[in-house]
Amino acid sequence: MADEGTAPRETRYAGVVLAAGAARRMGGRPKALLERDGVPLVRRMAGVLIEAGVGEVVVVLGHRAEEVGSALDGLPVRRHVHEGYLAGRVSSLRAGLEALTDDAEAVLVALADQPLIETADVFELIDAYERRGDGVRVVVPRVAGVRGHPVVLDAGVRREILRGEPGVGVRQWIQSYPAQVAWFDSGNVVYCVDVDAPGDLERIAQHYGCAMRWPQ
Repeated sequence: MADEGTAPRETRYAGVVLAAGAARRMGGRPKALLERDGVPLVRRMAGVLIEAGVGEVVVVLGHRAEEVGSALDGLPVRRHVHEGYLAGRVSSLRAGLEALTDDAEAVLVALADQPLIETADVFELIDAYERRGDGVRVVVPRVAGVRGHPVVLDAGVRREILRGEPGVGVRQWIQSYPAQVAWFDSGNVVYCVDVDAPGDLERIAQHYGCAMRWPQ
């Protein structure tokens, strides 16, 4: 994890890390526990957000929650176990947004299985959010037309999502209010690289020099 840039000054940020998935394509092994340089991906992502100056960080747990949660021992984060994680990512996202306190002015939503994100990349997103134009409430990284993560949303969007129907998450909100979204177009592929299937481990290692392994 890089230690670059400066922490956000004007806006108080919170973070939600999604680490609840059932990992069916991984045979049930939690992707969040894959290790890069000996550090589980979930711990790495939480640490990146903390290093970037994000104050409150909530990690949403579900599948094998105790095991994944133990990877966070010693970090100043809150572990939120979402019993309904099998309902999918939107359900886990909403659980994480609900678990946050109300004093943050903006929220970063990150995925636990993004192995390439560094602190400097989060700083770039925060900078894009702080330079957003009038009426913009959500900033989304995009690489060659592909949407990435983390996503930054203002506190009002968080409240609107939680007031919406159970199937409403960030993607659905963006579809409903495209004029209030700024796309942070970047050539930095790290925002769009995550682990979905076993073959991704070799692909990411070959293309990006990032070797991952399962814990012993």
